[in-house]
Amino acid sequence: MSVLREDFLWGGATAANQYEGAWDADGKGISVSDVCTEGSAEIPRRVTQGIVPGKRYPSHEAVDAYHHYKEDIALFAEMGFKCYRLSIAWTRIFPTGMETEPNEKGLAFYDRVFDELEKYGIEPIVTISHYEMPFALVEKCNGWEGRECIDYYIRFCEAIFERYQNRVRYWLTFNEINSGTVALGSIQALGTFRGYSGPLASAPDKPQERFQALHHQFVASARAVRLAHEKYPRFRMGNMCLQAMMYPFSSNPDDILETEKRNQIINFFCGDVQVRGKYPGYIQRYFEENGITIRMEERDLEDIQKGVVDFYTFSYYMTTCVSADENKEKTGGNFMGGVKNPYLETSAWGWQIDPKGLRYNLNVLYDRYQIPIMIVENGLGAYDQPEEDGCIHDTYRIEYMKKHIEQMKEAVKDGVDLIGYTPWGCVDLISASTGEMAKRYGMIYVDKYDDGTGTLARRKKDSFYWYQKVIASNGEDL
Repeated sequence: MSVLREDFLWGGATAANQYEGAWDADGKGISVSDVCTEGSAEIPRRVTQGIVPGKRYPSHEAVDAYHHYKEDIALFAEMGFKCYRLSIAWTRIFPTGMETEPNEKGLAFYDRVFDELEKYGIEPIVTISHYEMPFALVEKCNGWEGRECIDYYIRFCEAIFERYQNRVRYWLTFNEINSGTVALGSIQALGTFRGYSGPLASAPDKPQERFQALHHQFVASARAVRLAHEKYPRFRMGNMCLQAMMYPFSSNPDDILETEKRNQIINFFCGDVQVRGKYPGYIQRYFEENGITIRMEERDLEDIQKGVVDFYTFSYYMTTCVSADENKEKTGGNFMGGVKNPYLETSAWGWQIDPKGLRYNLNVLYDRYQIPIMIVENGLGAYDQPEEDGCIHDTYRIEYMKKHIEQMKEAVKDGVDLIGYTPWGCVDLISASTGEMAKRYGMIYVDKYDDGTGTLARRKKDSFYWYQKVIASNGEDL
């Protein structure tokens, strides 16, 4: 008998801006991702004010899923997917975000995608906003710092809710919303970079702007949830956080208190607002100590209270440590690094691999929120190379996923209500942080390279067949 529930949602995840390409096809507008240049592990990705001739923007073609989605979904079905997490590109539906009527060609594209998913009985899980804000809203109102974005977002929600009400049940309001709690989130997540050109990681940090923008996202998320609950009762609305849990480096009370403080702000604050429906006490102290004053309108706190999500979703790649000693060895990571944990191995990109940390996260989150949980991103970015036989023998990815699924099952035995698992980049796509193809996560190889060359042909990796077996056995045959 399987440890996991019979209706467990096995699948995979992509994002429009890293996957679709066709950046200006059929009336699509320019998104924030469309002005992010190529980069690598050594060379920082940059953001530009508009499209600059001579620069290469990886999202413009990505892996051209706009023209390959039928082939890819057929491969997902062959793997046995029960669900597929995708995002709807805001700029396909409202090219500048400010139009009063949606772009029919954009809506029709996702109709065709949902047609394919329905054909194979695959449940869509749709992220409404996944690092693809209209660039025009950056220019007009400094992204989410502008309160107008709440209404623009709700208009987007109204259009897609109404159009796809009988096709999509699970919705996530914002991807990795808590990335806005750190400086790096200001560009891709919040769009608060009007007038700035330069490396993604070096934009001037303005905490007042960031947390004001985050407040507007909280209100927008809550209003979207309220709209769904009032008008579309079959919908299930979720949040999505980047789970970057930190451990104390030692038993020194200073390490423990500093860890608690950072986990509260980065890992719990957004979930506390979106699940519990109010600003937690600890954030008030943080705001006071950092000179942050949130401008609110009368309705905002009521919306947040009444617009709580139905289930909690998160991305999980790694953990780090925290030490009061500034001289401890550091390591990189997903949006944020930390002190290196001497007990963990690292990936080729320096991200620490911690399967047991997934079990720990699941237990902490379920104890805190007591609502169903879904892991909507997890995986290993690696240099995959076809060998002489033409195959990609990615045993390292299989080992990574195997260990994480084992810990998922342990968490379920612990009592966690886990409802799904959609590893990131089930098909190779563009890295959000570095803009490169070389950092591959997929179980499906795409013939595309960092210089823009490649046939875009799809090929099954060894992990494809392994995951097929895992799904068929509901996680028992690892």
